Amino acid sequence: MSRTPAEAAAVAAVNSPQTEAGEPGGEPSHPVRLPSGPAPALYVPVRPCPSGFTLRVFRTPLGERTAVAFTSGRLLADCLGPRQAAVRLSLPAVRALAAPLGITGVRIDPQLTAPPVRPPAMDSPAALLPTFPG
Repeated sequence: MSRTPAEAAAVAAVNSPQTEAGEPGGEPSHPVRLPSGPAPALYVPVRPCPSGFTLRVFRTPLGERTAVAFTSGRLLADCLGPRQAAVRLSLPAVRALAAPLGITGVRIDPQLTAPPVRPPAMDSPAALLPTFPG
């Protein structure tokens, strides 16, 4: 399978592992160095559920499920919006929450997200396209 340079860069950024200390294991597009010593608290997006809150799970550009965490509340708000609920957890705690879901990756300070999905406005060309059952 051949990939375009942009696809190859996306795969490299997604697959670049990070160690517990946040040291890049490969060549990430934006390495994050977490302070050494006790695990720092990260801002972790959550969503409401019947028993309180649960870890919010995302997908990488290639469809792999992943957890995300941010080193500051500002970075979380910049990426996911100011209304995104979050809790403060250490990286090992985030990994422990994600592991039972079969999620092994945690992305620190992701920078790219897709905008929320909204139905097209009734006057847009997409709204005029026919829809077919099935």
